[in-house]
Amino acid sequence: MKIFGIGMNYAAHNKELQNPLLYKRDASAQGSACKSSLQSQPVVFTKADSALLTEGKPFFIPAYTQRCDYETELCVRINHLGRSIPERFAHRYYDEVTVGIDFTARDLQEQLRQEGLPWDLCKGFDGSAAIGKWMPLAHYGKGIQELHFHLLQNGKQVQTGCTADMLFGVDRLVSFISQFFTLKTGDIIFTGTPAGIGPVSIDDHLEGYLEGEKVLEFNVK
Repeated sequence: MKIFGIGMNYAAHNKELQNPLLYKRDASAQGSACKSSLQSQPVVFTKADSALLTEGKPFFIPAYTQRCDYETELCVRINHLGRSIPERFAHRYYDEVTVGIDFTARDLQEQLRQEGLPWDLCKGFDGSAAIGKWMPLAHYGKGIQELHFHLLQNGKQVQTGCTADMLFGVDRLVSFISQFFTLKTGDIIFTGTPAGIGPVSIDDHLEGYLEGEKVLEFNVK
């Protein structure tokens, strides 16, 4: 089982991080246009299988970070084997979705960026890929690029997003990743986070919602 993350897939999130990489909007996404074309393909990173956090188990903040941020995302699960998948057929390779949190050791990420190093240590550590209950996409009666999701932190809504605002749509992501990695049943794609990221603290209670239904809930330790 492989876990893929997508970086900087929402324009507003890029702005809040003051990221210089701006994107030309991909045709498979539905939202308003993004005018820059400095970056023409998705930013992909991977997480170790030990990063997976399921079944409401608590998340433990690593001792080596002074700021660990939540990044709420729509996640999709691959349902059968595929490689070099044409974008027009990508929708056949997933049928379940959920909300996940891509935890990021933000201070370590900044250090790695400054040194020109990969993101593995700040993104792929144990427990950093929390996922909720998998739901059939058909349950929502909507297309993959029409889904709304949000996160509550201690009962307060802190982050909200809609897949229509993705710079690169889900089908584009599946197709792109499959050019480099054989996708297998059970592989998971974290599709990127919208604006509104923030730090977690010990004893926080996090709840993730997809189209108004709670699919994710756990505590921070």
